Amino acid sequence: MNQAPQSAAPAQKGTVTQRAIEQIKTMIAEGLLEPGQRLPTERDLAAQLGISRSSMREAIRALTVLGVLEARHGSGIYVTQLEAGDLLETFGVVADLTRGPRLVELLEVRRVLESTATSLAAARITPAQLAQVEGHLAAMNATDDPEEILSHDLAFHRAIALAAGNDTMAAILEGLSSRTFRARVWRGYQEEGAFERTRREHDRIHRALVARDPEAARAAAAAHVGEVEAWLRGQYEQQPNARATAGS
Repeated sequence: MNQAPQSAAPAQKGTVTQRAIEQIKTMIAEGLLEPGQRLPTERDLAAQLGISRSSMREAIRALTVLGVLEARHGSGIYVTQLEAGDLLETFGVVADLTRGPRLVELLEVRRVLESTATSLAAARITPAQLAQVEGHLAAMNATDDPEEILSHDLAFHRAIALAAGNDTMAAILEGLSSRTFRARVWRGYQEEGAFERTRREHDRIHRALVARDPEAARAAAAAHVGEVEAWLRGQYEQQPNARATAGS
């Protein structure tokens, strides 16, 4: 008899905290709280929204983890600048921690976004940005060291994503293409002698950028990520109970 209220209490508290989170987000969306602005004190904000200080504390903590708010020691809580890269850091956490067939799902998402970003880059890339891409391609082709190839592979795709001119897309791709995530794929992928194929795929992407051909760039990028996606999918089909050690 006494246990029912105890089990109901956390659910109610969670509901109040979620409402506080939504109210703070609404205040930001409506311009009542601007990027860089200091929040009212925890006590004042709790009173303003009609909730307990403990629920307000949880809401602030949750929004801080998401990158919407930041705590400045000795100064208070502030709305962040709400940059895409800060708000989308959780993509990197998901990519780093994901195991099993969900890795294939992440690669599917990356294939769609990477091909779109590369297509946009073909139309928008500047000579300076193209030179960066070429530099990383040359560095990849000049070494057989897996760590160096991985490093320049990351930089190659990052430069292309930035050249697309869409910061939000670039931030999502950065998360989906974290070094940890890619290293997990490289470890398995390199065992099959895939470096030469990967170099050819990067070269096709580069040629499409030089030609400023968005459709060729889209196709080349989709084929590149698609090869890794197909390889990883095959690993799970062959060993459905095994844990993959790969990503891209």
